[in-house]
Amino acid sequence: MTKRSRRAPRHEGRLRWEHSGVVAAAACAIVLLVVSGCAPKPSPVVVETRPPAAAPSAVLIPGGTAEQNLPFFNATNEKTVAANASAGSRAFIDGLVAAGFAKSEMEVTADETSVGLPAASVQFSVRVVSACLIGQYGPDSNGYRGVVAPILGTGKCLVGDTVAITW
Repeated sequence: MTKRSRRAPRHEGRLRWEHSGVVAAAACAIVLLVVSGCAPKPSPVVVETRPPAAAPSAVLIPGGTAEQNLPFFNATNEKTVAANASAGSRAFIDGLVAAGFAKSEMEVTADETSVGLPAASVQFSVRVVSACLIGQYGPDSNGYRGVVAPILGTGKCLVGDTVAITW
C-alpha cells in the first residue's frame, strides 16, 4: 500500500488567512476600546474673548514715508469712489488736495483716450519723500487699487502721458 498524502484544498488555506484577519481586526478594536476608556479626558479650554480694538483711523503723516501714508491715501480715494462711482481724474485730485496732499507733487492720466473714448481706468499719483503713492480706478482695474512704487528714472511716478493739473 502506498501512502497518499492528503493535501488541503486550496480554498481552506485562504479561509484560514481571511479568518485570522477578522480575528486580528476584532482584537485591535477591543484594545482600542479598552485604551480609550482609560485615557484621561481633555480639560475644557477657556478662551478669553475681548471686543476687537477699534482700528486706528488713517491720517496724513506730513513728512512721513509713502508706506506710512498709503492707508490715508487709500481711505481718501475710497471716499471719493463712495461719493461718486464714476469719479474721474479731477475728482481724485480734488479729493487728495482737500485731504492735505500737495497738488504740486501729483500726476494724473486723462479721462478719455486720444480718440475721445472713455478711458478704461484713470491713474493718479502723489510723490511722497522718495517714493510714489499710485492709485488706479475704473472698470479695467476692478474698482480702486492703491500701491507704493519707486520714483521712475524720469523723476515721475506715472509712465506715459499725463494731464497738466491746472485747476
